[in-house]
Amino acid sequence: MTSTEHESVFARINQGILGPHRSPRSTLMVHDGSCAVLLSPDESRRVLYGPLRDAVLGAAIWRQAVLEARQGHGHDNDAGRLLVVWLVIPGLYRNLHRILRLWPQVERADLEAEAVLAVLAVLDAVDPDGPDAGRYLIKKAVNRMWAYAKRVTREIPVVDIGARAGACNSTVSSEESAHVSEGWEVHITPPLRREGVYATLRFTELRSRQAARRTDSRLSHLVFRARRHEEANLIGTLALRTTGVRR
Repeated sequence: MTSTEHESVFARINQGILGPHRSPRSTLMVHDGSCAVLLSPDESRRVLYGPLRDAVLGAAIWRQAVLEARQGHGHDNDAGRLLVVWLVIPGLYRNLHRILRLWPQVERADLEAEAVLAVLAVLDAVDPDGPDAGRYLIKKAVNRMWAYAKRVTREIPVVDIGARAGACNSTVSSEESAHVSEGWEVHITPPLRREGVYATLRFTELRSRQAARRTDSRLSHLVFRARRHEEANLIGTLALRTTGVRR
């Protein structure tokens, strides 16, 4: 589902830059050759993305925007960083809309938030004197949007994780039962915790694989497998039952 304009992160940033309470730091004093030019946010964007874009002046805009974002303090610093993000946004739309077409279930607001975080994360690392400072910021934001979308589309939404885990653990399918009908089942029940997600761990082993081995020796091996190492904390209590026995 695509978010409405009111929920759009980019729209809120746009309002912060162009709204009635815009900061005076939104303007940039850019050196074009031997001349100093004062550019408004709109003028800066037209130079960067407009039909008459100027690569040399564009590099100067990115340099000044990045430097001011780093040098500011308090509110001025926030305004400077917001301006850099705002200048990056037009370079993201093509990939943003492509992702939304491919995966309509991905929230637009989440993609926009990921892009903003990507820009802020690398802002202090980008070289303001490099010729591709703006392209570098855009690339980082685009990559993070794609990575987020791919990760989300692999997730399975579950309303009630506890109920789903209980349903999965409450019964054993006939197919599963056929495979382990002559074996053992080891159930490890984790201790009750107030935080986090946890579930019962189950190990199964066919009796045919236990020939000439005592059950208690195999039991210690299974417990070891359920720990990270010998000094790890106890993860729960353990019960050993013959396959098919009612829990």
